[in-house]
Amino acid sequence: MRVGVLALQGAFREHILDLEALGASAVAVRMPDQMEGLAGLVLPGGESTAIAKLMLTYGFYDAIRSRHEDGMAVWGTCAGAILMASRISGAPADQEPLGLMDAVVRRNAYGRQKDSFEAPLEFAHIGGPFPGVFIRAPLIESVSDWAEVLCRHDGQIVAVRERDMLATTFHPELTGDPRIHRYFLDHVIGAS
Repeated sequence: MRVGVLALQGAFREHILDLEALGASAVAVRMPDQMEGLAGLVLPGGESTAIAKLMLTYGFYDAIRSRHEDGMAVWGTCAGAILMASRISGAPADQEPLGLMDAVVRRNAYGRQKDSFEAPLEFAHIGGPFPGVFIRAPLIESVSDWAEVLCRHDGQIVAVRERDMLATTFHPELTGDPRIHRYFLDHVIGAS
């Protein structure tokens, strides 16, 4: 299974290593034509404004939307979850969301870098607590009726699945725990 990781900025290397450890063929995606033939794409954490500007410069917006319409699954972590949303709270006026997922995501919901934290999370379908790493994390303010909320922290939505899309506001790639990557491969891509 070929899975791409958007490699413009942010924690893309860690996702590639986790996916390869699970047997996937992981591709660092730096140009839109590298998405051809991918079963899934990971939009990593990083700085959402910087990633959005680079995506616009290199023509990723239309390419990702088109490939998703053709069946490519998408997973956004932290900044990637922000970009997947239909609406972004607290974003600069010129930051365009991809509009893939029917969700509203609020940037920097937990505060600044110094307010970053770790917390055990109960993530549906993976068994046992998962170590949530929140770094200038967003939160998901609302989702569609057909979305499945997979995880909450202090009552707030921090992970959701909508059909062939997954959004996590924390960083599974920084934990050494592959269970959410496995969930993406087996259940989000596997169900596409």
